[in-house]
Amino acid sequence: NCQSLTADFEPCNKCDSCMEITNGSSVDVIEIDAASNRGIDEIRTLRENVKFAPVKSKYKIYIIDEAHQITDQAFNAFLKTLEEPPPYIIFIMATTEFQAFPLTIVSRCQVFQFRPVDTKTIFERLKYIISKENKNVKVSDEVLEIISQNSGGSIRDSLSLLDQALSFIDKGV
Repeated sequence: NCQSLTADFEPCNKCDSCMEITNGSSVDVIEIDAASNRGIDEIRTLRENVKFAPVKSKYKIYIIDEAHQITDQAFNAFLKTLEEPPPYIIFIMATTEFQAFPLTIVSRCQVFQFRPVDTKTIFERLKYIISKENKNVKVSDEVLEIISQNSGGSIRDSLSLLDQALSFIDKGV
């Protein structure tokens, strides 16, 4: 939905759309937790909502997290919408259990399998975040290295570990 994509199709992170998405305030990007919205009634509601065009952006994007938890009946109800979505709708189904998806769904999707982030990249990101976010706290490279190595290749997990470490210190680790 970036209004000023770069030459290599990367978002600019400066336009209104990019800023809204980054802030989590875009009305055209909707995240649904399938762990708690997994039934046929929730999918029926989703099917009704996709009829409405995006408010500000080119696409209305539905991010369905933990999508493997959608029930078989709900997947069956979702199938027609997934096969023939309106041209302004994009569905992103995220899962940690790809093998739990019905083949009828998988056969109608583009599949992107992400790998864990390498330790060096996590370390560099943590160092960058500390330099920008925490002017009052110093965190040693050794601590960032330990966090990076224990994050299991996940930026989100490394940030959680960093938050935990920071909650126990006054001035630095």
